[in-house]
This record gives sequence, structure tokens and C-alpha cells, in this order.
Amino acid sequence: MARLRRNDLLIPTLGVLFDALAIECSFLLSYWLRFSTPYLKFLTENADTPPLHAYVYGSLFVIPVWLVMFRSRGMYGARRNVTLSQDLFSIIKLVTFGMLVVMSAAFFYRAFSYSRLVFGLLWISSIIFIFCGRVLLSKIEKALYRSGRELCNAAIIGSNEIAQRIFESFHDHPLQGYRLLGYFADSEAAARSPLAGATFLGTLTQIPAKIESDHLNLALIALNQSEHAKLYRLMRECEGIDVEFLMVPDFLELLASRMSVKEIAGTTFIKVKGMPITTWGRISKRASDVALSTLLLALFSPLLLLVAILVKLNSRGPVLFRQERIGIDGKPFQMLKFRSMDHMAERETGPVWAKENDPRNTSIGAFLRRTSLDEFPQLINVLRGEMSLVGPRPERPYFVEQFSGKDDPLGDSIPKYLDRHRMKTGMTGWAQINGLRGNTSLEERIAYDLYYIENWSLGFDFRILVRTVGALFSNSSPVDPPA
Repeated sequence: MARLRRNDLLIPTLGVLFDALAIECSFLLSYWLRFSTPYLKFLTENADTPPLHAYVYGSLFVIPVWLVMFRSRGMYGARRNVTLSQDLFSIIKLVTFGMLVVMSAAFFYRAFSYSRLVFGLLWISSIIFIFCGRVLLSKIEKALYRSGRELCNAAIIGSNEIAQRIFESFHDHPLQGYRLLGYFADSEAAARSPLAGATFLGTLTQIPAKIESDHLNLALIALNQSEHAKLYRLMRECEGIDVEFLMVPDFLELLASRMSVKEIAGTTFIKVKGMPITTWGRISKRASDVALSTLLLALFSPLLLLVAILVKLNSRGPVLFRQERIGIDGKPFQMLKFRSMDHMAERETGPVWAKENDPRNTSIGAFLRRTSLDEFPQLINVLRGEMSLVGPRPERPYFVEQFSGKDDPLGDSIPKYLDRHRMKTGMTGWAQINGLRGNTSLEERIAYDLYYIENWSLGFDFRILVRTVGALFSNSSPVDPPA
């Protein structure tokens, strides 16, 4: 069987070329700023200017070393599906480490003395140029996908709820680099199923033949546990066929956490749930929360005072709204926010989800919720230690009992919902900046929350905060509307 074209060469190749060009331009710019401009040349007025070729030769050593480092961290690949902010943080870390390698090599190379100021300029310019290259590459990649080029042909195997979720995800993200051809199943999906909008490619027994005829590169397996015998037969029948299989487990409640392999006393274990944060991690997270929340309260105090006055003048009731929420370890606390609704809003309805254009909003409250200004008093909760700047959003006790199945353990509940309380709740979170807020899929929100908990780091927190600020300026609220 002929090997299928995977369309995974052009984008990585462009990435390597752009990075190599960016590093070389950074060397030349740093040399020019240091030795050929009046801004810094005065530092060596009475000294000879070092030859340019020495720095060019140095760049020929640095470029392949840095490219190998970038490759080892997964910076080159088609359909990486990372945001530009994620790329920026990766570039900063890799270039910083790369500069340590450069300076170490320069220290041991005695034949020529390189300027330390050039190295400083090289660090800054490399980050800027490489990131600009990534922005350009992202635009080229999206343009190629938009025109239908360099796409990976994919198909779903199965027609259950997981298969439907996969189809909806691909439909909602058309520029991720995949062309979803359709689905394989024992029979066609029901007319009301989301899969009805996809092409029925055939039964599972037809998959090996269809892989070649339809030029299939990727098979997304969504089979129930009872169908694992079919999966085993399928894998045997597809032996020797060049196609990638990815499986979405049907035991989602077990695999929402990051899985890894760990060896203890010579025995290999699969970790399906880990400790969310170390003691030093808690200390560093708390220190950053106190420092940033204090700074934000000081910077925005005039704005917060103005909002308080407007809330007081706009309607009857207190300026601050206090609502019991569930925090870390299931402990309740009073979450603060500027009141955006009538103070008797839930007198008749009891706890209910807020909705878009909620009639209970005050005239100023609708604006506060749309811009997330009503959430700013939670900085006080952060200072008190009841919340963190970043973490899963806190929920009300009524909904916690409902979603966790505390009242009725045998009834409907959300798997692993209570695992969200292993870390402090936050003003913004990983789920919220990915569009999962308010009345959206709880299962997906919890999966994102658990991913954050299992993969926490200060750098991860900083990335979320940066994207939160971007969401605020783009008029897309990064926090949940109040329930």
C-alpha cells in the first residue's frame, strides 16, 4: 500500500526557516546597535571595532543549537494548536536558556572576546524576531487551512455521545488543520443526532479499505467499553497500514486528570490522579496572589470608587453583594462582588443560573457584568486567602450538592466534580479563558479545571492572567456570570 501524504512538512519547515532567519537577524541587529550606531558606540570610541564575521561565525554555531532546543520542546510541527501567548512564553524560556548556552560557549572560547552587551541585545531581539516569525507563520498556516491546503484527513470511529462531542468540537474549530471526512459506525446516526450532519463512511469492517481509498490519515476512536472487542479486531486488520489512531476513553471520569507512568521500588504504576500542588507551590502561589491583588487594588481604587458610587445611585440596596460560595476543601466563604441585580432578585425563584439579558439586572449592572467590573471586589477575597487570582470558579452550595450528587449519590452527578475543590477557587481560570463559562457544558469545564489543577505552575497562572486581560479588552468576559 502506498504511503499517504500527511501534509505535515510545509509548516514545520517554514517554522525552522523563520526561526533561523530571526536568530541571524538578531545577531546582525545586535552587532549594528552596539558598534555602528551613536547610541552605544561611544562605549568603544578609542577601541577597535571587532570584525562582523566573528559574530556571523558565532551565529552559525548558535542557530543549529537553538533549533535543536526548540525541536526538543515541540516547537516545530503541523497543527500544534497553541496560542500565540503560549508560544511567546515558550520562546522566552528557550531563548533565555539558549543565551546561557551561548555565554558558556563564549567563556570557554578564548580566541575571541565577544561583547556582553551584544549578548544582552541578542536576548531581547531574538525574542522579538522569533515571536514575530511565529505570528507570520500562524497567519500563513490559517490561510492554508482556510484554502483547504495542508489539511489532515480524519474520521470518527463510533456514533456514541463521545463521537458526537468530537464532531461538534471539530465543527466549532474549523481552522485547526483537520478535514473531518465523516464517521464509521455499525449504522447511521439518528436524524436528531449531531452526527447526522456528518457523512456516514461505512461500517467498521470497511475501515481498512476506506483508509486507502479516502486517503485517511487520522482515525479518532470513540467506542464504548462493550465494543472493545471490535476495536481489537480493527487494530489487527489495520496492521501495516500507515494511519494514526487516537482513542477517546469512555471512562472519562477516570481520565479527566493527566495520566503518567511512575516507577516505585521497581514496579511501574500508571498515575491517574496526582497531588495538585506542593507546599512550596502553595507558598509561591499565595505570595504572587498577595502581591498582584494589592497592586491591582491600588491601581484601580479610583475606578472601584466610581463604580461603587454608580451602583449606590442606580438602585436600592447595598453596594457590595455577598454570596456564599464553596472554596478549597469544600469550605464555604462569602464571595464579594458589586451588586448588579435587584437586591430581591432571588426572593421568589431561589438559586437559579443567570442568563443573557437577565431582566433582574439593574441598568448599570448589565454593563458591570458585561465588562466583569462587578468581579473586582473579589480581589479582597484573594487578599483574605479565600480565593486565588487563578483557579476553578467557585460555585454556590446549592449547585455543588446538585452536581456532586451529595443529596442523591445514585442520581445524576458530574464525575470528579468535587476534585475542583483540591485547589483554591479563582477569579479567572483555564476553563473560562477557553470559552467555558456560564451555562456551558459542565463536563468540559470540569475537564479543563482538572487539567489546570494537575498541570499547575506559576507560569501557567501568568499565561491565564495575560489571556484574561486580553479577553477583557476584547469585550469577552473571562469569568462566569453570577448564578
